[in-house]
Amino acid sequence: METKGTREFLAIYMNDHLAGAAGGVGRARALARAHRGSADGGRLQRLADDIATDRGALLAMTGALGLPVRHYKIMALAAMERAGRLKLNGRLRGRSPLTDLVEFEAMRVAIEGKAAGWRTLLVLADREPALDTGDLLMLLARAQAQATLLEELRAASVDRLFRGSVPLGVPARTGR
Repeated sequence: METKGTREFLAIYMNDHLAGAAGGVGRARALARAHRGSADGGRLQRLADDIATDRGALLAMTGALGLPVRHYKIMALAAMERAGRLKLNGRLRGRSPLTDLVEFEAMRVAIEGKAAGWRTLLVLADREPALDTGDLLMLLARAQAQATLLEELRAASVDRLFRGSVPLGVPARTGR
C-alpha cells in the first residue's frame, strides 16, 4: 500500500533525476559542439540527441505518474552545469585534451546514475500502470550503450594524454 510519504519521495526522486538530466543534456550538447567536425563528432551528436530524448521520456513519465515538475531544481542544476564549464584545464584559452577526459568521465558517471534510475523505475513498474516495462528496458539498454561509448571515448582520451599518442592540434615534442 502506497503512503502519502512514498508518493512525495517518488516526486522528489523523479525531480532530482529530471534536474540531473537537464545538466546532462547541456553537457552532452557542449561536448558535441566542441567535437563538431572531428572523427567523434557524429557519435557525440547522436549521444546528445539520445540524452535529450531520454530526458523527454523521464519528463513524460513524471507527468503520467501525476507528479509535479519542480522547475527550480532543473534550472539550478542547469546553471551549475554551465558554471562547471569554467573549470581550469591547464590552458588559458581553448580546450585542453584534459578537458575531454574529465568530461567523458563525468558524463559516464551521470549515465550510470541515469541507468540506476531506470532500474529503480523498473522495480516500481508492476505497481505503477503509468510506467511501461518495455520502455524502461529500452531506456536502460540505451543508457548501457551510452556508457559503453563514453568508456571508449575516455580510454582513447587517456591514450592521447598519457600513453604518448599526440592529441589533435598539439605539436609533438622532439628530444628532451
